[in-house]
Amino acid sequence: MKKITHIITSVLALVSFTQISAQKKLTEGTISYDIVINTSNKMPQAADLLDGATSVIYLKGNSSRSEMISSLGTQATIIDGKTSAVTVLKEYGDQKYMIKMTQQNWKESNKKYEGIKFTYLNDYKVIAGYNCQKAIGTLVDNSTFTVYFTKEIDAVSKDFQYLTKDLPGLAMQYEASMGKMMVTYTVSSISFNPVLQAKFDLPKSGFRIMTYEESLGKGN
Repeated sequence: MKKITHIITSVLALVSFTQISAQKKLTEGTISYDIVINTSNKMPQAADLLDGATSVIYLKGNSSRSEMISSLGTQATIIDGKTSAVTVLKEYGDQKYMIKMTQQNWKESNKKYEGIKFTYLNDYKVIAGYNCQKAIGTLVDNSTFTVYFTKEIDAVSKDFQYLTKDLPGLAMQYEASMGKMMVTYTVSSISFNPVLQAKFDLPKSGFRIMTYEESLGKGN
């Protein structure tokens, strides 16, 4: 009986080790999210303007470029993996802004997402070919959001996705607030192909350069 118990224990340990070691680290590649706006009838125009919007994440080591593309324009957030500096590029028609942020500025802009507690549920579904588990995130103000994440893959650096960076895997579907609207992001595809370094280069002209404080209206 002891021998059988030992064998079962060894098998379970092996399975557990295999699941952990099988997690693929996304050191370089592209993650594409489809965006759905969940809103009331009071704001149909805002939802229409963002209808069909996408979010594309380019990863290369600790560097990342997150782009939100909609009919309104494009907003990109670039994190320099070497310096930890963050730059936000906003292009809406003729208006082009480059907002320079320090790592401290980045943390301040995401402070509402600090200290999130996740509750993991026994609820699963497949998204883009990956098995995903459901979790409920609770913010410090006690508001909650739903996320499905996969343990099969994880990014080397997850600062680009502050809301879900503490999950033990990659967020494949999650909710986030955008003003008074709730937005759902769902992965449509993941590519492990190399990403050109040019994706992380900053434009040398054509943008009005602002500090983080100026972008908040605190500048002179």
